[in-house]
Amino acid sequence: MEGWEHKPLCEICGFQRGLTYAKSDEVDSPGHTVLRANNIDLASHELNFNELKFISDSVAVPASKVVRLGSLLVCTASGSKAHLGKVAYIDSDYGYAFGGFMGQLTPSKGVDGRYLFYALTSPGYKDFIEALSDGVNINNLKFDDLGRFSVPLPPLPEQRRLVAILDEAFEAIATAKANTEKNLQNTRDAFLAYRTAVLSTGGDEWDERQLGAVCVLQRGLDLPSRDRKPGPYPLLSSSGLIDTHVEGPVRGPGVVTGRSGSIGSVFYVEQDFWPLNTVLYVRDFCGNHPRFVYHLLEHFDLKRFASGAGVPTLNRNIVHEEIVLVPQSLSAQEKVADSLDKLYAACQKVEKVHVKKVSALDELKKSLLHQAFTGQLTAKSTDQQLEAVA
Repeated sequence: MEGWEHKPLCEICGFQRGLTYAKSDEVDSPGHTVLRANNIDLASHELNFNELKFISDSVAVPASKVVRLGSLLVCTASGSKAHLGKVAYIDSDYGYAFGGFMGQLTPSKGVDGRYLFYALTSPGYKDFIEALSDGVNINNLKFDDLGRFSVPLPPLPEQRRLVAILDEAFEAIATAKANTEKNLQNTRDAFLAYRTAVLSTGGDEWDERQLGAVCVLQRGLDLPSRDRKPGPYPLLSSSGLIDTHVEGPVRGPGVVTGRSGSIGSVFYVEQDFWPLNTVLYVRDFCGNHPRFVYHLLEHFDLKRFASGAGVPTLNRNIVHEEIVLVPQSLSAQEKVADSLDKLYAACQKVEKVHVKKVSALDELKKSLLHQAFTGQLTAKSTDQQLEAVA
């Protein structure tokens, strides 16, 4: 890294703390627009404008409290360690102010703003912030502390070369992630469309029945935390498997769904299990195929029956009265369940590929940033790494 220097952040940029204002200065209609910590996306480090805050035009906003093109916004105070120190690059003259829990870093002459942005999203910076936030005052980041971060600083032409490589690489990574996300969504949509077509239209040998005649739902069983003991039987709550227990009073296979709190998800379990009181479980399948009933309840969208102003609750008596379509024979139900199981398994394979690829792309971003600030990054090697992952 010939010609590179290492300088503390405080020597290569100016710092401006954000605008403070009273709660009474806030207005519903646009006055002065103020960016806050929630306007920096934690994962992408991009600005988002979904929840803008407005304050009265009567509040004086100094020029130093307005975001500047080429500068960086940094979160200096947060109730969450994860958000402390997060940054975003100001890519336009928005004319927006930034709030008191924010700071603005303005690069000095000879420092490229995008280069500084990448330095402050690198693994080294994240380690530095984590070390700071391990102290007593984890909710407030002072520039005296932040300014100690050591920035590898090559000559300006080299900064711009590295920025060009990283910009292109990160755009390619974002495109690859979007494509794999689209593929996953298409697969999910295909499964849901097929399931809807099958379970909504039925066929010649399908009957209309009340749900209570297809399966009888029952409130789960009380089991205080103090009485739970690890064992071989699944312990199921409204969010699914949460633990095990020494007893499994309900014979498997079984189907449960959330009764209170989290409503809508349906879970299938092969073995004997303990359903907690936050779920409804199928006490009686009424001679129907358990896997078919599972898919039927998934399709049925139980969350639309949730009631209650506070914690939503599912009333089984109301649900039991609803009309559903069911194949007359058990073999026909099994055939439907098998076809849905196979398609769902294909979705799961696509999802595993998606998760693996996204993880690999995220790791590549970290690796490229590390290479950039250790003098190892070249366009050729970056292209090779992208090709290997994408």
